[in-house]
Formats: sequence, structure tokens, C-alpha cells
Amino acid sequence: MDDCVLPDRSPWQARWLALAVALLVSAPALAPGHVLLGDLVSVPRLDLDLDALGLSGALPRAVPADGATALLTALLPGALVQKALLVATVYAAVLGAARLVPPGPGGRRGLAGAVAGLVYGWSPYLAERLLLGQWTLLLAWAALPWVARAGVRLRAGEPGALPGLVLALVPAVLSPTGSLLAAGAVVAGTGRRGAGRALAAVALLSAPWVVAAVLSPAAGTSDPAGVAAFAARGENWGGPVLAVLGTGGLWNAAAVPPSRASVLVPVVTALLLALAVAGWAARAVRAGTGARLLVLGAAGLLLALAGALPGASALLEAAVATVPGAGLLRDGQKWAAWVALPLAVGAGLGARRAYAALRDLLPAPGARAVAALALLLPLVAVPDLAWGVGGRLQPVAWPADWQAVREVLADDDAPGDVLVLPAGVYRAFDWNDGRPQLDPAARWLPRPVVADDTLRVDGEAVRGEDTRARAVLAAAGDPAELARLGVGWVLVERGTPGPEVPSAVAGLPVAFAGADLVLHRVPGAVEGPRPAAGRAAAVIAAHGLALGIAGASALWITVRASTVALRRRPPEKRVTA
Repeated sequence: MDDCVLPDRSPWQARWLALAVALLVSAPALAPGHVLLGDLVSVPRLDLDLDALGLSGALPRAVPADGATALLTALLPGALVQKALLVATVYAAVLGAARLVPPGPGGRRGLAGAVAGLVYGWSPYLAERLLLGQWTLLLAWAALPWVARAGVRLRAGEPGALPGLVLALVPAVLSPTGSLLAAGAVVAGTGRRGAGRALAAVALLSAPWVVAAVLSPAAGTSDPAGVAAFAARGENWGGPVLAVLGTGGLWNAAAVPPSRASVLVPVVTALLLALAVAGWAARAVRAGTGARLLVLGAAGLLLALAGALPGASALLEAAVATVPGAGLLRDGQKWAAWVALPLAVGAGLGARRAYAALRDLLPAPGARAVAALALLLPLVAVPDLAWGVGGRLQPVAWPADWQAVREVLADDDAPGDVLVLPAGVYRAFDWNDGRPQLDPAARWLPRPVVADDTLRVDGEAVRGEDTRARAVLAAAGDPAELARLGVGWVLVERGTPGPEVPSAVAGLPVAFAGADLVLHRVPGAVEGPRPAAGRAAAVIAAHGLALGIAGASALWITVRASTVALRRRPPEKRVTA
């Protein structure tokens, strides 16, 4: 299967398919405004502040994604950046999976590439993670086929393979989970030959979040209660195993498209699996990269189901409670991204084998039409992915209060951080039609924000890691204690469910009052805790290292491409008298 990097003689078919899928999925989000759903919270401009760099008191979950977003929104409006990322993510996923399929005897991927692209790019994984708003995870998911292809090139010793791999890795390493997913795809692509250099590239590009996490004052371990809360779940009578094999099985029922409850979904999933098994049945495709992709898929399946299996869940709980960083394994279903790669490639190869078999029984057009029915399977598996997952990716306009509060905090020299109330990780504002969204204060405001990071799943609290946030929230009813802890402002967000705001907050001086937000000043506040110089220098150096490696790789590829183009340029003809 190592010939998956060979060029396609008709690549435009896959490109048009990828573009059509990307537009069909993201169409509602392209309207004016910002999509605010789950973690997908876009603001007009994100500041490159302590939170974005991973220098606040919380674990650096959004590092370096927030830093990259801050750089982009310094040049372009945040709404435009969000729309471009949505379209590019789906486009890259479909096209990358289509190109991961080895070309057929005629050098074309054709039907096999189209089936693989749809199975990967029109999937429950995309639908469910979109409804959670986990755009950084989806960026990594979209990058995996490209990372695997780049790894195959590195294994083959092609010129420029390492810089190409670095650029393929960039979207994935914007989050901790993405880096780990990319490392698996790297090993699948390179095998033992080139794996050392490839994994070194992953490690260096991951330095921003690794260094920030190691030096973070937040607790290094996580709440083991999250293992059960985030365990993969069945979506219908097929149960969690079949759901994960079809790249579904998300823990949050509110983020599962209604179509996934259909009694037909397990049947469609079984047909897709049968098609993939038929595709991988050929011994030639199970060699090399193909075999490693299958192993990667098996590892993804085990990790995805670990929280739902009695013995494995106990081991996972123990690891999460004692091993720093093991909290990354709690949301098991996200590892189904590794399952999606061999499922998509296998389904594409299976469609090609089906067409070859039918060609002996039917005329070529009839055989092609019957084999093309494989294209319908991913569409039937999650039909409501269309039009922004059934219209749930609807942009809205930010209330003017947010910009007003931002300006007040930017213009006032009084010290202190901002405490956000009512306590809670997620909001459900009336002006956003009650859609659950991540509290936007940390992204909107130009000062460090202290907010509750305790997550509630089905009524059960999953403790966060920010120890300072717990101390500040415990003192929310005592303004003098808030001032001592470095809180100079309290922002009350109206129109969203949550615990009652302490009555003492209402007695604080009001710096701004609007229909949606009320900003109180805490008299006598001291400056909030700031990172030590050594910690700040190490984190900034890690960001600079990763940015330098990515920039150097992009420059190398650009210069090489220009040089090759000049060499291929035909000589100019001279006209003599």
C-alpha cells in the first residue's frame, strides 16, 4: 500500500467532491456572524495574552491553538477566520482520505478515492465533534491522512519529505490530543524507517503545550470520575462497540445527531465494515503501511472503548488519578479518529474490488453504477450532517455589551484579574437561542480571567484542575478576600443558567451595566499572580521553536518548488534578423 503517495491521473474529481462536501456541511456557518456552539467560540479578535500562551493558572488545553488564532485574528476578522477553518477542515479531510487510497492499475483512484473520502469526511465523527465545537480536534482529524502520506514519503526517502511532514503536522499539533493522534499516523506512515525523525518533529512542534503543561501550577492529575462520564456510549441497538467502529459513540447525547438513533444505522455500519474487510482482504494492501494502519485502527478501538469496559475502565481511572497528563485519555471516543483511517481506506479498496467483480457479470456502466452504491452508505449513516448538522451551525451577532466591557477593562489601570459569574464552564444565552457554548470571557477580555472549570455531565460534577479558580470561587461572597487573591473585577453574565450570584457582588461598585453583562469593580485589589520569569521565558521559547521549525519548512518547500519550476521552464526563443 506504500504506493498511496503516487499522483492521481484525475485528481480534480476528488477535489470537486471535497469542495462539495465542505460547502454542504458548512453552508449555514458562512452567513454573517459567529458560530457559537460548544467549544467553537469565535470572537472578533483574540489577544495574545497569558491565557493564549498557556501562562495562566489553568491547564493549557487550548495551547497553542489560541496563540495561532490570536495571530490570525490580528490580520483578519475572527468570523472570517472561523468560516475559513470550517470549510478547510472538511475539504482537507475528504481530499486527504481520497488520496490515501492506492491508485488503481490505470493510475486513477476514481471510485475508490471517492468512497474513502466520503467515509472519512462524511462521518459521525465529524458530526458529533462539530456539535461539541471541538474544532482543534477536527483539525487534527483532517490532517491525519496527510500526515500518514507524508510519513510514507519520508520512509521512501523522497526529497523534501521531512519539511512536507512538518507542514502536514502543523494543524494537528495545535492541541495535545491532536499531537498524540498525529504521532500514531506518523508511525503508521513511516514504520521503523524514518520514525525517529518523524516523532522528533512531532515532539518539537508540540513543545508549546508540553512545556506549558509541565510548568503549569494547575494539578497534573485529573478527576477519575471523568472516565465514566466521558466513556463511549451506544447510539442505538448496536451498542458502543458497533458505534465506535462506525466512528460514532460520543459520550454526550445532546451532541449526537438524531439520525444516529435509527434502527438502520447498525445495518449500514455493518455494510461499511464488510466493505472495508473486503478491501483489506487482498494480501498486497495488508503489507507495509496497510498493516500499520490496521494496527493503528485496533489501538484506536481499544482506547475508545476503554472507559466502557469494566476492567479497562478501572485501570484508566487509576491512571487518570495518579499519572500527570493521563486525563487526555478520558474522552475515549476521540481516538476513533484512528479507526476512521483504515475504515475509509478499506471501504475505498472494497468498492474497487466490488467493481472489478461486477465487471465480469455486467456491462461496464452497469457494474460502475452498482459499485457506486457504496457512495450512499456514509450518507445514510448520518444524513443530518448536511446543512451544518441539521442547521445547528447558525451564526449570531455578539451583543454590544461584550465590546463595551472589553474597552472598560482595556482603558482602566486598576489591578486585578476578572472573576466570571455565575460559575460554570458552559453558557446558554438567550441571544444564542440557548445553544450550549464555552464561556467566552477568556477569549473576549484583555485581562486574565478566573472561571470555574468544573464540568457537569448528566448531573455529575467532574472536578477541574485549576486550583486558584476553586479558591477564588469559594471566596466569591467575600469582596475583601477576592481583593487579596488578586481579583479586581467581577463580570456577571446575564441570561444564562447557573448558580445564584452571591449577594455581596451586587453591592460592589458598577463599572458597566448593560442588558447582557454587568461589570463590578473590587476595591483594593492587588495584582493577580503572574508567571515566574523562568516559566514565561521557557513557554515563549517553546512557541518560538515550534513557529521557527514550521516557518523554515514552509520556506524550504517554497524555495524548492520555485527552483523546480524554473528548471522546467522552456528556454526562450531568440528572434534574429
